[in-house]
Amino acid sequence: MTATKKTSKRKSTKKKKGTRRNPFRRVPSYVLWIALTFIVVVYITFFYKTFVGPYSFRWKAIFSHVTYPEGTVRGLDISHYQGDVNWDKLRNAQIQGAPVSFIFVKATEGTNIWDENFNQNFHNARKNDIVRGAYHYFSPSSSGKKQANFYCKMVQLDEHDLPPVLDVEELGNSTPAQLRHEVLNWMDVVEKHYGVTPILYTGYKFRTSYLNTPDFDRFPYWIAHYYVDSLEYQGKWAFWQHTDVGKVDGIKGSVDINVFNGDYQDLMDLTIQPED
Repeated sequence: MTATKKTSKRKSTKKKKGTRRNPFRRVPSYVLWIALTFIVVVYITFFYKTFVGPYSFRWKAIFSHVTYPEGTVRGLDISHYQGDVNWDKLRNAQIQGAPVSFIFVKATEGTNIWDENFNQNFHNARKNDIVRGAYHYFSPSSSGKKQANFYCKMVQLDEHDLPPVLDVEELGNSTPAQLRHEVLNWMDVVEKHYGVTPILYTGYKFRTSYLNTPDFDRFPYWIAHYYVDSLEYQGKWAFWQHTDVGKVDGIKGSVDINVFNGDYQDLMDLTIQPED
């Protein structure tokens, strides 16, 4: 009798190379949809609160929904960024039914930057019977006195011009105390040179954060506060720059639009007066 050898087949326990288990294979599909929906809702909420909500007025402004506060004395501020101005159109332009009563023109920045369009813009403003002013953009990395001397050297103000303006927007590497010291130095030099109290321009939050000491309360305040229906600032102010996306005949593209806190005679009273 011949014995037969029984052979047994064993299943291989080795995994095939390149195959992975799907961790979601046993998760019900409705759970995946719930998780995905939750992630989308969180993302939309984050995007709205971060990029849309705080700037809702900005989005409105971009699409020409600019809010104009009450006031009859309105004006602009310009620099070389506006390019060549058509003064024939601008002198007859209307802003909410009011003429362009005043215009601030950028003159200088730091200790050596001169706006290339200043002379032309400043001359044409007076030529077209628009009350004019000249502003300096403050650099926190330079001496306030040196910047003031540069402004005084380059800018000649005449009777019925608005007082000199200091535009402060950057803290830079300075401490708030250092910035205040240099800004006050600029104000002091310029005030002595022209014999008139300068105007301080800065944003609402910048003012309340860094230039909030009583030393600054005596300067006429030109506040930049965009995309709001009303000012949150509770102190005195002279000018309100309420949008940077305004449209005015004679200027291509967007331009800053401002309103004066008073009537036209109040505006003229603020200007440099003839010597007795």
